[in-house]
Amino acid sequence: MSVSISSAFDAGNIEVATPPTATDVKLNIKPDPHTELEKKQHSQWFHFRATPSAPGVVNYEISNAHAVSYPKAWPGTQVCASTDRKEWVRLESTHFEEGALRWSYGHARAGQAVYFAYFDPYDYERHLHFVARCAAVRGATVRSLGQTLDGRELDCVEVGHGPLQCWAVHRQHPGESQASWYAEGLLTRLLGLSGATGSAADGLALRSLRMFTFHIVPNMNPDGSVRGYLRTNAAGANLNREWASTGDYVAPTLERSPEVFHVLREMVKTGVDAFVDVHGDETLPVAFVAGAEGCACWGPRIKALQSAFVAAYARANPDMQTQFGYEADAPLKANLALGSNQVADRFDCLAVTLEMPFKGDVPGNLAHAAGATFQGPRAAALGASLLDALVHVGPSLRGVREPSFGSEDAYVSPVEDMAAVDAFIAVQREALEKEKVAYAVRNGAAHGKELA
Repeated sequence: MSVSISSAFDAGNIEVATPPTATDVKLNIKPDPHTELEKKQHSQWFHFRATPSAPGVVNYEISNAHAVSYPKAWPGTQVCASTDRKEWVRLESTHFEEGALRWSYGHARAGQAVYFAYFDPYDYERHLHFVARCAAVRGATVRSLGQTLDGRELDCVEVGHGPLQCWAVHRQHPGESQASWYAEGLLTRLLGLSGATGSAADGLALRSLRMFTFHIVPNMNPDGSVRGYLRTNAAGANLNREWASTGDYVAPTLERSPEVFHVLREMVKTGVDAFVDVHGDETLPVAFVAGAEGCACWGPRIKALQSAFVAAYARANPDMQTQFGYEADAPLKANLALGSNQVADRFDCLAVTLEMPFKGDVPGNLAHAAGATFQGPRAAALGASLLDALVHVGPSLRGVREPSFGSEDAYVSPVEDMAAVDAFIAVQREALEKEKVAYAVRNGAAHGKELA
Protein backbone atom coordinates (compact mmCIF):
# COMPACT_ATOMS: atom_id res chain seq x y z
CA MET A 1 0.00 0.00 0.00
CA SER A 2 1.14 3.54 -0.78
CA VAL A 3 -0.38 6.95 -0.10
CA SER A 4 -0.08 9.91 -2.47
CA ILE A 5 -0.16 13.36 -0.81
CA SER A 6 -1.13 16.56 -2.62
CA SER A 7 -2.00 20.14 -1.67
CA ALA A 8 -1.87 21.66 -5.17
CA PHE A 9 -5.39 23.09 -5.03
CA ASP A 10 -7.32 26.05 -3.63
CA ALA A 11 -6.34 26.66 0.02
CA GLY A 12 -4.01 23.65 0.04
CA ASN A 13 -1.06 23.61 2.40
CA ILE A 14 1.23 20.70 3.28
CA GLU A 15 4.55 19.19 2.28
CA VAL A 16 5.86 15.69 2.71
CA ALA A 17 8.51 15.51 5.44
CA THR A 18 9.70 11.97 4.72
CA PRO A 19 8.62 9.48 2.04
CA PRO A 20 5.32 7.84 3.11
CA THR A 21 5.24 4.16 4.00
CA ALA A 22 2.25 1.82 3.80
CA THR A 23 1.11 2.79 7.28
CA ASP A 24 2.81 6.09 8.21
CA VAL A 25 2.73 9.53 6.58
CA LYS A 26 4.85 12.34 8.04
CA LEU A 27 4.16 15.88 6.89
CA ASN A 28 5.06 19.52 7.54
CA ILE A 29 2.95 22.67 7.35
CA LYS A 30 4.38 25.25 4.95
CA PRO A 31 4.83 28.77 6.37
CA ASP A 32 3.38 32.05 5.12
CA PRO A 33 5.71 34.62 3.58
CA HIS A 34 7.82 36.66 5.99
CA THR A 35 5.94 39.60 7.52
CA GLU A 36 7.90 42.85 7.43
CA LEU A 37 6.14 44.34 10.45
CA GLU A 38 6.07 41.28 12.73
CA LYS A 39 9.34 39.88 11.38
CA LYS A 40 8.15 36.29 11.42
CA GLN A 41 6.62 33.59 9.26
CA HIS A 42 3.21 32.40 10.44
CA SER A 43 1.93 28.85 10.03
CA GLN A 44 -0.88 26.63 11.36
CA TRP A 45 -3.40 26.15 8.56
CA PHE A 46 -3.21 22.84 6.71
CA HIS A 47 -5.39 21.29 4.01
CA PHE A 48 -4.33 18.36 1.86
CA ARG A 49 -5.50 15.30 -0.03
CA ALA A 50 -4.43 11.71 0.64
CA THR A 51 -5.06 9.00 -1.96
CA PRO A 52 -4.35 5.39 -0.90
CA SER A 53 -3.50 2.60 -3.32
CA ALA A 54 -5.33 0.05 -1.15
CA PRO A 55 -7.69 -0.07 1.84
CA GLY A 56 -6.15 0.13 5.30
CA VAL A 57 -5.41 2.23 8.37
CA VAL A 58 -2.84 4.98 7.94
CA ASN A 59 -1.19 6.99 10.70
CA TYR A 60 -0.74 10.66 9.82
CA GLU A 61 1.64 13.04 11.54
CA ILE A 62 2.35 16.76 11.17
CA SER A 63 5.91 16.65 12.40
CA ASN A 64 6.51 20.40 12.73
CA ALA A 65 3.32 21.10 14.70
CA HIS A 66 5.47 22.26 17.63
CA ALA A 67 6.96 25.04 15.48
CA VAL A 68 3.75 26.71 14.27
CA SER A 69 2.40 30.10 15.36
CA TYR A 70 0.19 28.72 18.15
CA PRO A 71 1.49 25.30 19.27
CA LYS A 72 -0.44 25.56 22.56
CA ALA A 73 -3.64 25.38 20.51
CA TRP A 74 -3.15 21.77 19.41
CA PRO A 75 -4.33 19.96 22.58
CA GLY A 76 -8.06 19.41 22.13
CA THR A 77 -7.91 20.01 18.37
CA GLN A 78 -9.63 17.46 16.13
CA VAL A 79 -8.67 17.28 12.45
CA CYS A 80 -11.50 17.65 9.91
CA ALA A 81 -11.87 15.03 7.17
CA SER A 82 -14.03 14.62 4.06
CA THR A 83 -14.30 12.30 1.09
CA ASP A 84 -16.63 14.53 -0.94
CA ARG A 85 -15.40 18.02 0.17
CA LYS A 86 -18.96 18.85 1.23
CA GLU A 87 -19.54 16.97 4.47
CA TRP A 88 -16.73 17.25 7.01
CA VAL A 89 -16.32 15.21 10.19
CA ARG A 90 -14.02 15.57 13.19
CA LEU A 91 -11.49 12.80 13.84
CA GLU A 92 -11.49 11.77 17.50
CA SER A 93 -8.17 9.98 17.04
CA THR A 94 -6.39 13.35 16.80
CA HIS A 95 -3.80 13.94 19.52
CA PHE A 96 -0.75 16.14 20.12
CA GLU A 97 2.31 14.43 21.56
CA GLU A 98 6.08 14.76 21.35
CA GLY A 99 5.67 18.00 19.40
CA ALA A 100 3.65 16.40 16.59
CA LEU A 101 -0.05 16.40 15.66
CA ARG A 102 -1.14 12.83 14.95
CA TRP A 103 -4.24 10.96 13.88
CA SER A 104 -5.19 7.70 12.20
CA TYR A 105 -7.65 7.13 9.38
CA GLY A 106 -9.14 3.93 8.01
CA HIS A 107 -9.22 4.20 4.24
CA ALA A 108 -12.17 2.17 2.95
CA ARG A 109 -11.27 1.82 -0.73
CA ALA A 110 -8.30 2.02 -3.02
CA GLY A 111 -8.15 5.30 -4.92
CA GLN A 112 -10.76 7.09 -2.79
CA ALA A 113 -9.16 10.42 -1.91
CA VAL A 114 -9.66 11.83 1.58
CA TYR A 115 -9.18 15.50 2.37
CA PHE A 116 -7.85 16.64 5.75
CA ALA A 117 -7.96 20.20 7.08
CA TYR A 118 -7.64 22.31 10.21
CA PHE A 119 -11.24 23.50 9.80
CA ASP A 120 -13.95 23.04 7.17
CA PRO A 121 -12.43 24.78 4.11
CA TYR A 122 -14.35 27.44 2.21
CA ASP A 123 -12.85 27.70 -1.24
CA TYR A 124 -12.77 30.63 -3.65
CA GLU A 125 -15.09 28.94 -6.13
CA ARG A 126 -17.76 28.71 -3.44
CA HIS A 127 -17.16 32.37 -2.64
CA LEU A 128 -17.69 33.38 -6.28
CA HIS A 129 -20.82 31.25 -6.56
CA PHE A 130 -22.31 32.70 -3.37
CA VAL A 131 -21.53 36.30 -4.33
CA ALA A 132 -23.29 35.68 -7.65
CA ARG A 133 -26.37 34.46 -5.75
CA CYS A 134 -26.30 37.64 -3.65
CA ALA A 135 -26.06 39.81 -6.75
CA ALA A 136 -29.22 38.18 -8.16
CA VAL A 137 -31.33 39.26 -5.16
CA ARG A 138 -33.53 42.25 -5.77
CA GLY A 139 -32.36 45.20 -3.69
CA ALA A 140 -28.84 43.86 -3.18
CA THR A 141 -25.77 45.22 -4.94
CA VAL A 142 -22.35 43.61 -5.34
CA ARG A 143 -19.48 45.89 -6.18
CA SER A 144 -15.72 45.60 -6.21
CA LEU A 145 -13.97 47.97 -3.82
CA GLY A 146 -10.73 47.39 -5.71
CA GLN A 147 -8.37 44.57 -6.61
CA THR A 148 -5.97 42.47 -4.58
CA LEU A 149 -2.29 42.03 -5.41
CA ASP A 150 -3.09 38.83 -7.32
CA GLY A 151 -5.79 40.64 -9.30
CA ARG A 152 -8.88 39.30 -7.52
CA GLU A 153 -11.86 41.55 -6.92
CA LEU A 154 -12.53 42.69 -3.37
CA ASP A 155 -16.26 41.96 -3.33
CA CYS A 156 -18.64 43.95 -1.14
CA VAL A 157 -22.32 43.03 -0.84
CA GLU A 158 -24.49 46.05 -0.04
CA VAL A 159 -28.13 45.90 0.97
CA GLY A 160 -30.57 47.82 3.12
CA HIS A 161 -31.88 51.37 3.16
CA GLY A 162 -31.57 52.33 6.81
CA PRO A 163 -29.77 55.43 8.09
CA LEU A 164 -27.22 53.45 10.13
CA GLN A 165 -24.09 52.24 8.32
CA CYS A 166 -22.97 48.73 9.31
CA TRP A 167 -19.73 47.26 7.98
CA ALA A 168 -18.83 43.59 8.45
CA VAL A 169 -15.53 42.22 7.12
CA HIS A 170 -14.45 38.60 7.14
CA ARG A 171 -11.32 36.53 6.84
CA GLN A 172 -8.57 39.12 7.09
CA HIS A 173 -6.60 36.06 8.18
CA PRO A 174 -7.08 33.58 5.32
CA GLY A 175 -6.58 30.41 7.36
CA GLU A 176 -9.63 31.31 9.47
CA SER A 177 -12.19 29.79 7.13
CA GLN A 178 -14.87 30.00 9.84
CA ALA A 179 -15.23 33.65 8.81
CA SER A 180 -16.34 32.79 5.26
CA TRP A 181 -18.95 30.38 6.62
CA TYR A 182 -20.11 33.13 8.98
CA ALA A 183 -20.47 35.59 6.08
CA GLU A 184 -22.54 33.07 4.14
CA GLY A 185 -24.86 32.57 7.10
CA LEU A 186 -25.25 36.30 7.67
CA LEU A 187 -26.03 37.07 4.04
CA THR A 188 -28.28 34.02 3.63
CA ARG A 189 -30.53 35.32 6.40
CA LEU A 190 -30.26 38.96 5.40
CA LEU A 191 -31.19 38.27 1.78
CA GLY A 192 -33.58 35.37 2.38
CA LEU A 193 -31.49 32.92 0.37
CA SER A 194 -32.31 29.80 2.34
CA GLY A 195 -35.62 29.16 0.58
CA ALA A 196 -35.75 26.86 -2.44
CA THR A 197 -37.36 29.56 -4.55
CA GLY A 198 -37.12 33.32 -4.42
CA SER A 199 -36.24 35.60 -1.54
CA ALA A 200 -37.87 35.06 1.85
CA ALA A 201 -36.12 37.13 4.53
CA ASP A 202 -37.58 36.73 8.02
CA GLY A 203 -39.20 39.55 9.95
CA LEU A 204 -36.14 40.49 11.96
CA ALA A 205 -33.98 40.54 8.83
CA LEU A 206 -36.48 42.89 7.18
CA ARG A 207 -36.43 45.09 10.26
CA SER A 208 -32.63 45.23 10.13
CA LEU A 209 -32.77 46.29 6.47
CA ARG A 210 -34.96 49.24 7.46
CA MET A 211 -32.59 50.13 10.29
CA PHE A 212 -29.21 49.65 8.56
CA THR A 213 -27.43 49.92 5.26
CA PHE A 214 -25.09 46.92 5.24
CA HIS A 215 -21.66 46.78 3.63
CA ILE A 216 -20.46 43.18 3.88
CA VAL A 217 -17.05 42.01 2.63
CA PRO A 218 -17.23 38.18 2.64
CA ASN A 219 -13.49 37.70 2.14
CA MET A 220 -10.93 40.43 2.80
CA ASN A 221 -8.03 38.19 1.80
CA PRO A 222 -8.88 35.99 -1.19
CA ASP A 223 -5.24 35.82 -2.28
CA GLY A 224 -4.05 34.37 1.01
CA SER A 225 -7.07 32.07 1.11
CA VAL A 226 -6.28 30.53 -2.29
CA ARG A 227 -2.56 30.31 -1.49
CA GLY A 228 -3.22 28.34 1.70
CA TYR A 229 -1.78 30.92 4.10
CA LEU A 230 -2.70 31.32 7.75
CA ARG A 231 -2.44 35.09 8.35
CA THR A 232 -1.00 37.00 5.39
CA ASN A 233 -1.87 38.26 1.93
CA ALA A 234 0.14 37.73 -1.25
CA ALA A 235 2.78 40.25 -0.12
CA GLY A 236 3.20 38.73 3.32
CA ALA A 237 1.20 41.44 5.11
CA ASN A 238 -0.93 40.57 8.14
CA LEU A 239 -3.98 42.61 7.16
CA ASN A 240 -5.17 42.98 10.73
CA ARG A 241 -2.01 44.96 11.49
CA GLU A 242 -2.37 47.21 8.43
CA TRP A 243 -5.15 49.61 9.52
CA ALA A 244 -2.73 52.31 10.69
CA SER A 245 0.98 53.05 10.58
CA THR A 246 3.19 51.54 13.27
CA GLY A 247 6.23 53.74 13.88
CA ASP A 248 8.09 54.03 10.58
CA TYR A 249 6.03 51.23 9.07
CA VAL A 250 3.45 52.97 6.86
CA ALA A 251 0.07 51.30 6.46
CA PRO A 252 -2.17 50.67 4.69
CA THR A 253 -0.57 50.99 1.26
CA LEU A 254 -1.65 49.97 -2.23
CA GLU A 255 1.67 48.20 -2.70
CA ARG A 256 1.44 45.95 0.38
CA SER A 257 -2.14 45.99 1.74
CA PRO A 258 -4.57 47.22 -0.93
CA GLU A 259 -7.39 45.21 0.67
CA VAL A 260 -7.36 47.38 3.81
CA PHE A 261 -6.64 50.52 1.82
CA HIS A 262 -9.75 50.06 -0.34
CA VAL A 263 -12.08 49.12 2.52
CA LEU A 264 -10.97 51.98 4.76
CA ARG A 265 -11.34 54.46 1.90
CA GLU A 266 -14.96 53.38 1.39
CA MET A 267 -15.67 53.53 5.12
CA VAL A 268 -14.60 57.16 5.17
CA LYS A 269 -17.13 57.84 2.40
CA THR A 270 -20.07 56.13 4.11
CA GLY A 271 -19.27 56.63 7.76
CA VAL A 272 -19.58 53.74 10.22
CA ASP A 273 -22.11 53.19 13.01
CA ALA A 274 -21.33 49.53 13.68
CA PHE A 275 -18.38 47.37 12.64
CA VAL A 276 -17.74 43.64 13.03
CA ASP A 277 -14.44 42.04 12.05
CA VAL A 278 -14.88 38.26 11.91
CA HIS A 279 -12.05 35.84 12.75
CA GLY A 280 -11.20 32.40 14.13
CA ASP A 281 -9.15 31.78 17.27
CA GLU A 282 -6.84 28.79 17.52
CA THR A 283 -6.69 28.42 21.30
CA LEU A 284 -9.95 29.31 23.05
CA PRO A 285 -12.68 26.69 22.43
CA VAL A 286 -15.55 29.20 22.50
CA ALA A 287 -16.86 32.06 20.39
CA PHE A 288 -16.34 35.51 21.89
CA VAL A 289 -16.06 39.21 21.17
CA ALA A 290 -13.04 41.50 21.71
CA GLY A 291 -13.93 45.16 22.08
CA ALA A 292 -12.65 48.71 22.30
CA GLU A 293 -11.68 48.94 25.98
CA GLY A 294 -8.25 50.33 25.13
CA CYS A 295 -9.44 53.00 22.69
CA ALA A 296 -9.84 56.72 23.40
CA CYS A 297 -13.55 56.46 22.59
CA TRP A 298 -14.15 54.01 25.45
CA GLY A 299 -16.58 55.48 27.96
CA PRO A 300 -20.15 55.01 29.21
CA ARG A 301 -21.63 55.14 25.70
CA ILE A 302 -19.40 52.61 23.91
CA LYS A 303 -19.24 50.43 27.02
CA ALA A 304 -23.04 50.20 27.18
CA LEU A 305 -23.36 49.51 23.45
CA GLN A 306 -20.68 46.83 23.43
CA SER A 307 -21.98 45.02 26.51
CA ALA A 308 -25.58 45.05 25.24
CA PHE A 309 -24.43 43.83 21.82
CA VAL A 310 -22.54 40.85 23.26
CA ALA A 311 -25.27 39.97 25.77
CA ALA A 312 -27.98 40.08 23.10
CA TYR A 313 -25.82 37.92 20.83
CA ALA A 314 -25.39 35.29 23.55
CA ARG A 315 -29.15 35.23 24.16
CA ALA A 316 -29.82 34.79 20.45
CA ASN A 317 -27.31 31.98 19.94
CA PRO A 318 -25.69 29.91 22.73
CA ASP A 319 -22.55 29.44 20.66
CA MET A 320 -21.73 33.02 21.70
CA GLN A 321 -20.91 33.67 25.35
CA THR A 322 -19.83 36.64 27.47
CA GLN A 323 -17.54 35.17 30.12
CA PHE A 324 -14.38 34.28 28.21
CA GLY A 325 -12.22 36.07 25.66
CA TYR A 326 -9.05 38.09 25.31
CA GLU A 327 -8.09 40.15 28.35
CA ALA A 328 -9.25 43.72 27.73
CA ASP A 329 -6.62 46.29 26.75
CA ALA A 330 -5.60 48.78 29.42
CA PRO A 331 -7.02 52.31 28.98
CA LEU A 332 -5.55 54.06 25.92
CA LYS A 333 -3.29 51.07 25.14
CA ALA A 334 -5.17 49.68 22.13
CA ASN A 335 -3.18 48.80 19.03
CA LEU A 336 -4.79 51.09 16.44
CA ALA A 337 -3.30 49.05 13.59
CA LEU A 338 -5.98 46.40 14.33
CA GLY A 339 -9.19 46.77 12.34
CA SER A 340 -11.78 47.03 15.10
CA ASN A 341 -9.64 49.34 17.23
CA GLN A 342 -8.96 51.66 14.29
CA VAL A 343 -12.61 51.82 13.31
CA ALA A 344 -13.79 52.40 16.90
CA ASP A 345 -11.25 55.18 17.36
CA ARG A 346 -11.74 56.85 13.97
CA PHE A 347 -15.54 56.73 13.80
CA ASP A 348 -16.43 56.77 17.53
CA CYS A 349 -18.69 53.77 17.05
CA LEU A 350 -19.41 50.24 18.20
CA ALA A 351 -16.60 48.16 16.68
CA VAL A 352 -15.68 44.61 17.69
CA THR A 353 -13.57 41.66 16.67
CA LEU A 354 -15.62 38.45 16.69
CA GLU A 355 -13.69 35.22 17.19
CA MET A 356 -14.87 31.65 16.59
CA PRO A 357 -13.12 28.45 17.71
CA PHE A 358 -11.12 26.02 15.62
CA LYS A 359 -11.86 23.43 18.29
CA GLY A 360 -15.19 21.91 17.43
CA ASP A 361 -16.15 19.42 20.12
CA VAL A 362 -17.33 21.96 22.72
CA PRO A 363 -20.82 21.01 23.92
CA GLY A 364 -23.67 23.26 22.95
CA ASN A 365 -27.42 23.20 22.89
CA LEU A 366 -27.44 21.38 19.55
CA ALA A 367 -24.77 18.84 20.38
CA HIS A 368 -27.00 15.90 21.35
CA ALA A 369 -27.45 15.41 17.60
CA ALA A 370 -24.77 13.53 15.69
CA GLY A 371 -22.31 15.69 13.77
CA ALA A 372 -23.23 18.90 15.56
CA THR A 373 -19.72 19.96 16.56
CA PHE A 374 -18.70 23.55 15.82
CA GLN A 375 -17.85 23.47 12.13
CA GLY A 376 -18.83 25.42 9.02
CA PRO A 377 -22.63 25.09 9.37
CA ARG A 378 -22.63 26.32 12.95
CA ALA A 379 -20.31 29.18 12.06
CA ALA A 380 -22.92 30.11 9.43
CA ALA A 381 -25.68 29.92 12.03
CA LEU A 382 -23.68 32.23 14.28
CA GLY A 383 -23.41 34.67 11.37
CA ALA A 384 -27.18 34.63 10.94
CA SER A 385 -27.59 35.52 14.62
CA LEU A 386 -25.59 38.74 14.23
CA LEU A 387 -28.79 40.48 13.14
CA ASP A 388 -30.42 39.87 16.55
CA ALA A 389 -27.59 41.66 18.33
CA LEU A 390 -27.48 44.55 15.85
CA VAL A 391 -31.22 45.19 16.00
CA HIS A 392 -31.07 45.17 19.79
CA VAL A 393 -28.52 48.01 19.95
CA GLY A 394 -29.50 49.77 16.71
CA PRO A 395 -31.78 52.45 18.22
CA SER A 396 -28.97 53.56 20.56
CA LEU A 397 -26.04 53.60 18.13
CA ARG A 398 -26.29 57.31 17.34
CA GLY A 399 -27.71 60.33 19.13
CA VAL A 400 -27.85 58.70 22.56
CA ARG A 401 -25.15 59.98 24.89
CA GLU A 402 -25.53 57.26 27.54
CA PRO A 403 -27.60 54.33 26.26
CA SER A 404 -29.72 52.61 28.88
CA PHE A 405 -30.17 48.84 28.76
CA GLY A 406 -31.41 46.29 31.28
CA SER A 407 -29.33 44.53 33.92
CA GLU A 408 -29.11 41.50 31.63
CA ASP A 409 -26.95 43.67 29.33
CA ALA A 410 -24.43 44.69 32.01
CA TYR A 411 -20.76 44.77 31.06
CA VAL A 412 -18.74 41.60 31.66
CA SER A 413 -14.96 41.88 31.62
CA PRO A 414 -13.70 38.87 29.64
CA VAL A 415 -11.35 36.34 31.23
CA GLU A 416 -8.59 34.52 29.30
CA ASP A 417 -7.97 31.82 31.89
CA MET A 418 -7.71 28.33 30.45
CA ALA A 419 -8.35 26.68 33.84
CA ALA A 420 -11.62 28.60 34.11
CA VAL A 421 -12.45 27.73 30.51
CA ASP A 422 -11.79 24.04 31.17
CA ALA A 423 -14.07 24.15 34.22
CA PHE A 424 -16.76 25.85 32.15
CA ILE A 425 -16.49 23.15 29.47
CA ALA A 426 -16.61 20.38 32.08
CA VAL A 427 -19.92 21.72 33.40
CA GLN A 428 -21.22 21.87 29.82
CA ARG A 429 -20.17 18.28 29.18
CA GLU A 430 -21.91 17.03 32.30
CA ALA A 431 -25.11 18.84 31.36
CA LEU A 432 -24.84 17.47 27.83
CA GLU A 433 -24.52 13.89 29.01
CA LYS A 434 -27.67 14.31 31.08
CA GLU A 435 -29.41 15.83 28.07
CA LYS A 436 -28.35 12.87 25.90
CA VAL A 437 -29.78 10.41 28.39
CA ALA A 438 -33.07 12.30 28.64
CA TYR A 439 -33.19 12.59 24.84
CA ALA A 440 -32.68 8.82 24.46
CA VAL A 441 -35.35 8.07 27.05
CA ARG A 442 -37.86 10.35 25.35
CA ASN A 443 -37.14 8.92 21.92
CA GLY A 444 -37.25 5.35 23.25
CA ALA A 445 -40.61 5.94 24.91
CA ALA A 446 -42.00 7.50 21.74
CA HIS A 447 -40.69 4.60 19.65
CA GLY A 448 -42.28 2.12 22.07
CA LYS A 449 -45.68 3.80 21.70
CA GLU A 450 -45.38 3.60 17.90
CA LEU A 451 -44.67 -0.13 18.07
CA ALA A 452 -47.60 -0.66 20.45
